[in-house]
Amino acid sequence: MTQNIILIGAPVDSGKRAQGCLMGPDALRVAGLRRAAEELGRTVLDLGNLAPASLPEPLPANPALHELTETVGWTQTLMKVAREAAPEGMPIFLGGDHSLSLGSVAGMAAHARDIGRPLFVLWLDAHSDFHTPETTTSGNLHGTPVAYVTGQPGFGAFPGLPATVPTRNVCMIGLRSVDAPERAALAETDATLVDMRMIDEEGIVGPLRGFLAKVAAAGGLLHVSLDVDFLDPAIAPAVGTTVPGGATFREAHLVLELLHDSGLVGSLDLVELNPFLDDRGRTASLMVDLTASLLGRRIFDRPTRPYSAGSLA
Repeated sequence: MTQNIILIGAPVDSGKRAQGCLMGPDALRVAGLRRAAEELGRTVLDLGNLAPASLPEPLPANPALHELTETVGWTQTLMKVAREAAPEGMPIFLGGDHSLSLGSVAGMAAHARDIGRPLFVLWLDAHSDFHTPETTTSGNLHGTPVAYVTGQPGFGAFPGLPATVPTRNVCMIGLRSVDAPERAALAETDATLVDMRMIDEEGIVGPLRGFLAKVAAAGGLLHVSLDVDFLDPAIAPAVGTTVPGGATFREAHLVLELLHDSGLVGSLDLVELNPFLDDRGRTASLMVDLTASLLGRRIFDRPTRPYSAGSLA
């Protein structure tokens, strides 16, 4: 992993109807993300909070779609910034809801193509986000990023993709809430799907190591997209899409520690943090601590903080 970290604030709140994720980037900053990275020897450049491109109103194919224009604007902005930032360091996209990954992953795929490497995507999420604008019944576009970046049809209003991510290069870990249309569509792909039952039966290490070996064998670049609802809501309440039975504190840290050990990660999304729903900053602090594990913090180095400061310690 590069020693240069580039923080990109993406206060995206258009991908769903419940508001609050626009406060996520600043909450992650207040929780000490920059300090944590610098303490681990990284140089940090913070680009501040971006804004969506201003676009004319597109004609939605599905009238149920929520805030299509703004989400398309965010996609255009983040695709461009990701592609420009990636050669300079490791972009960390501070969300914002998960629709930000429409742009972050698309931009990283373009960067990977620019440098002649395949992009792989690790999707740490309770949901598969494999809807399209034509199949979503909620109209919430934060449920569509994986379909978009893998080149599924139905995204005519969105920017054309400079490069797509083959579904065989996608691994989803932590699944436990997948709609029937998504399930049927995923069954036609070769994506790696790891639900919580598989984790309960086999553990989380085997599937992750298997995927990382695949990335390494291909000389790939890995993008990690970490949704708050990957975690169990008992430890991470600040998300509008809570699904019981998520990853535990140690399972989550183990995943991020193994990702650090692999040396394969080139970019990271931190998404769906809604500080309005948090409990004294505990979810924001946990997301920062998980990022520190990705950046090399060892288990013996974990700070002890009082719960009132937002820690789980």
